[in-house]
Amino acid sequence: MGPDAVRTVAVVGTGTIGGGWAVHFLRWGFDVVAYDPAPDAGRRLATVVDNAWETLRPLGLADGASPTRLTVVSTLDEAVARADFVQESTPEVLDAKVALLARIDSAARPDVVVASSTSGFAMTDMQVACRSPERFVVGHPFNPPYLIPVVEVVGGKATAAEAVDWAERFYASTGKVVVKMARELPGFVANRLQEAMWYEALHMVAAGESTVDQIDAAVTYGPGLRWALMGPCLTFHLAGGSGGMAAMLDHFGPHLTQSWTRNTSPEVTADLRAAMVDGCTAEAGGRSVAELVRERDDFLVELLLLHERHTRKWGRRP
Repeated sequence: MGPDAVRTVAVVGTGTIGGGWAVHFLRWGFDVVAYDPAPDAGRRLATVVDNAWETLRPLGLADGASPTRLTVVSTLDEAVARADFVQESTPEVLDAKVALLARIDSAARPDVVVASSTSGFAMTDMQVACRSPERFVVGHPFNPPYLIPVVEVVGGKATAAEAVDWAERFYASTGKVVVKMARELPGFVANRLQEAMWYEALHMVAAGESTVDQIDAAVTYGPGLRWALMGPCLTFHLAGGSGGMAAMLDHFGPHLTQSWTRNTSPEVTADLRAAMVDGCTAEAGGRSVAELVRERDDFLVELLLLHERHTRKWGRRP
């Protein structure tokens, strides 16, 4: 089956990421069959879909897209047996993922590609119990999957190159910006970059060098604004002036070994935990997590529309 022939997507696991994937695939006009063993999973997923649907309208909905095309089923076999593509998004427990992917392998049609949303496990380690490991890939999104375009795709040692290519084409057909990795890397690309900043933020709070609100303000009103359009590499290309990246590296390269940052996580002590929790609570200013999610999503929609207008002029967006 070609990627353009997919009509039904199975979403296995409907937490934050799986629920977001369900919204994404519904927006693009697919039938979505969802499974999660939690007793209230169906209710929670319906709430996620309802809350996100109106937010998505300014970005556009595919022909036939509707929340009514979501079906929640009570067994894994029922979810994947009729699917043309499977997206697994269950908790990050390796043994559990190994067992689950083997069960999906047994229940899904033999021509169906299966993707895992894992945040850091290698597909090589997850596909070991599968009878058809060649069809298993990583399809790692960023939260929320229905708004953040990027998805990182990579196979394991037993994955067929054709399956990786198929997943790349399928995700791209649903509006995703696909980062197809040449080889497995723990944490993939975006998480490794995000982790480096997160570690340094924790260090600064733990050492009393900065506060939660200062760190968020520094990124939100500083490099974050530039990164939304150009990313760190092209941003530093501009830092080199008319000489670009070459001039930047020639000028600053000798000093790069004198790192300011700490690239390992500090111990999360009781004091650090309290400082982070209290800082985030204060910064939220009485807004609930649900209210912050809605505020974030509304902002992201406007940012994506702005981003599209600018990148279209360059012809940059994949």
